[in-house]
Amino acid sequence: MKHRLEATSCFISLFHGTPAVFLAVFAIQTQPSWGFAYPNTNFDNLVLDFSIAYFTVDLLHYLILIPGDYLFIAHHLATLFVFVTCRYLVLHGAFALLVLLVLAEVTSLCQNIWTLAGLRKSELPNAAKLYKFLSLPFYALYTLMRAFAGPLFFYKMSAYYLSGKANDVIPNWVSVSWIIVVGGAIGVSILWILNRWIELHKEKFGNSEKKDR
Repeated sequence: MKHRLEATSCFISLFHGTPAVFLAVFAIQTQPSWGFAYPNTNFDNLVLDFSIAYFTVDLLHYLILIPGDYLFIAHHLATLFVFVTCRYLVLHGAFALLVLLVLAEVTSLCQNIWTLAGLRKSELPNAAKLYKFLSLPFYALYTLMRAFAGPLFFYKMSAYYLSGKANDVIPNWVSVSWIIVVGGAIGVSILWILNRWIELHKEKFGNSEKKDR
């Protein structure tokens, strides 16, 4: 039953992740100018609303059907706080969030297929093959986005907001809260992918030992 509920969440995510990447990239490319404190455009707000709708639906899914997944629920609540404050409170700073959205969701399609295959790998040989086939490229892409590009952009964003240059349009408590939420999410992502690499290494090391025997 739990696998079905997790699979449902993956299917919900499929309707958000990749479309959100294309929408965010288009929003960034069509902005007259870029900056961490620039006002949101109408299209920026549209992308934020789209993501707010997804995280709200998925959050309700977890609150009602999988209430024990506290980390996932906390992640969605924190993400909603950032998006909602940017969209409806300060009306500035969407550029930073859209870049982070692209870095986070560019792996979404691969991750959801990998997760769905992982849920059925013990029952279906084809699912096990797909899971194994996707693991290495997915881990590599996830590592590139979440452990390298993400932290680099986060550093630039944090340095700008902590300098106080955006305080006229984005209150300090808002920008600092964004830094805390994004920094925490990046830290959790790095720990998660590190554990996946360790598991993959152990699995390959274990298989090589069996062959030697």
